[in-house]
Amino acid sequence: MTHATPRSTVLTPLVLASLVTVYLVWGSTYYAIKVAIETLPPLGMLGVRFLVAGALLMLVLRLRGAALPSARGWGASALVGALLLGGGTGLVTLAEREASSSVAAMLIAVSPLFAALFARLWGERSAGHEWLGIGVGLLGVILLNVSELRATPLAALLLFLAPLCWTLGSQWSRHLPLPPGLMGSAAEMLTGGGLLLLAGAAMGERWQPPSGPSLWALAYLTVFGSLLAYSAYMYLVAHTRPALATSYAYVNPVVAVLLGVGLGGETLGLGGWLALGVILAGVGLVVWPRAAQTPASEPAA
Repeated sequence: MTHATPRSTVLTPLVLASLVTVYLVWGSTYYAIKVAIETLPPLGMLGVRFLVAGALLMLVLRLRGAALPSARGWGASALVGALLLGGGTGLVTLAEREASSSVAAMLIAVSPLFAALFARLWGERSAGHEWLGIGVGLLGVILLNVSELRATPLAALLLFLAPLCWTLGSQWSRHLPLPPGLMGSAAEMLTGGGLLLLAGAAMGERWQPPSGPSLWALAYLTVFGSLLAYSAYMYLVAHTRPALATSYAYVNPVVAVLLGVGLGGETLGLGGWLALGVILAGVGLVVWPRAAQTPASEPAA
């Protein structure tokens, strides 16, 4: 039986650094994805992104003496990679063909609610102020959708399914025999990237000469979105409570909207800015340190 790693209730410097990384970097990746898929096939682009990032990370780890994953480790990594990178990031990227980067980030903000619900499957509980923060954050998302939603029904469905896959994979990963440390992230990116390339080929995606901006966006997504932010996120999943690990989903829309408006020519009305303020209030409640846990609220083995 795989035992879950005890989750810290303290905002240590490493936890704070990881939070800032996923808040800012992943908030910017929505716009970067939009630029990348202007001339690159969505799933193929992601496959290249994660394969390159995973190979580079694994090479560095091997040079530092880290052991390769076992067969069980590769299998668990493939499952997590399929859910997080294939179902999570893959569906978002497909949706961005018909939705703005701002809207994509807004709808992903339901992740903390899914995370709290999935965590209960493994006996974990969220504190009262976390549920309140989730509720306030979702209220902000509803306001955003009412005032700013500009996406086709298919894109909206994909953006609903994406966080469902992502949070299920995140919570499940803590109970699977994944390779230790960053080797787990490398294996997940390699297997997930391979699955995305196969899915793109099965869908008949075609490659054409990419533009310069698309190539720069792909490089940014590979280095910062995958190597840096994905590793930081998996650290948060392993060492913090679900609501805190997924609180990026409330901050990312702020960053995505600012970039979409400032660089991508997207627009946001008064109702949208008001909703962003409500979302940030929800984040504040989610990240507020909880009281010391009793034994009954510890993760189940």
